[in-house]
Amino acid sequence: MTTLRFPIIAEYEGEQIQHFLRFRQGISRKVVISLKHLPEGILLNGQHARTIDLLHTGDVLEINLPETVHRLPPCDAEVPLLWWDRDVAVFHKPAGMPVHQSGGHIYGTLASVYATLCEKEGTPGTFRAVNRLDKDTTGAVVVARHQIAAGKLWKAVTKRYVAVVQGVPEPAQGIIDLPLEREKPLELRRIVSPDGERAVTEYRVLAAAPDGSCALVGFILHTGRTHQIRVHMSAHGWPLLGDELYGGDTDAFPRQALHCTGVAFTHPITGEQLCLTAPLPQDMAGLLTERGIVWEPVLQPFVEELLTVTPTTVEEITARYRKQRPRSALEAALAEKSKK
Repeated sequence: MTTLRFPIIAEYEGEQIQHFLRFRQGISRKVVISLKHLPEGILLNGQHARTIDLLHTGDVLEINLPETVHRLPPCDAEVPLLWWDRDVAVFHKPAGMPVHQSGGHIYGTLASVYATLCEKEGTPGTFRAVNRLDKDTTGAVVVARHQIAAGKLWKAVTKRYVAVVQGVPEPAQGIIDLPLEREKPLELRRIVSPDGERAVTEYRVLAAAPDGSCALVGFILHTGRTHQIRVHMSAHGWPLLGDELYGGDTDAFPRQALHCTGVAFTHPITGEQLCLTAPLPQDMAGLLTERGIVWEPVLQPFVEELLTVTPTTVEEITARYRKQRPRSALEAALAEKSKK
């Protein structure tokens, strides 16, 4: 069970509990409804409270979220952790490891690694990946450790990717805006199609091989479609090295040379601004060195751009994705009366 406590300050005087939870804390309506049906879901100063009860300065509001644990096969694989606390985990996922279970991948998933760590910690929980990477893509994966963290991190994590592509993109930076859809129903491969969903990829050449055979390219995704970087690069004639599905040279590299190198977000509970870097894996670093690409001086500044990104706050997420209900005349009157 996850317990969160909120000391009530003067700013929240007279607000209904449901209004405070939804629009001050960014907690979804679904979660608030589930809490109010639990005996100890919502406590005000240690006593059971209704969602319509009013808050007053000095109160302590407490919510208790039960966890429904989905049993997963254990996995003791050592996956580096970039962050771990009671609310958020960030892994540095290796190549060859699926994030979730699927029909073809039951064992050895990142979800199982997380479940095993939670059991060792004595706090079993549900695996909620905020961003997902393909099995052979490496880098940072953010996991929300409870429902509230998941709600606050939804569409609120900024990411930076790098890849090694065949050839050198021209122009050296730009935006690709091409819609994507499945090539065939139920199949993995995606294609550019006017009937697909909009996909927008911003790219920048960070460094190129002296012979022009390949380049290290940085990416910012403005949409999150499956295989977006891989399809967009391939469509322009610059497939990722090792990307067999989209025409990459597998003799040059055994997997798609794609890495999520950094993530930035506002911590869902503490409000701390986090910028976490996932070091380039050894196989990609070796590939760049072999091709004569000097990558260290250009990669770190690209990742550090995350520090200049304006963080997304809970209030901004609420304003963007949830319509705030105005107070009724009765609620306004009660709030005014409580101040007297």
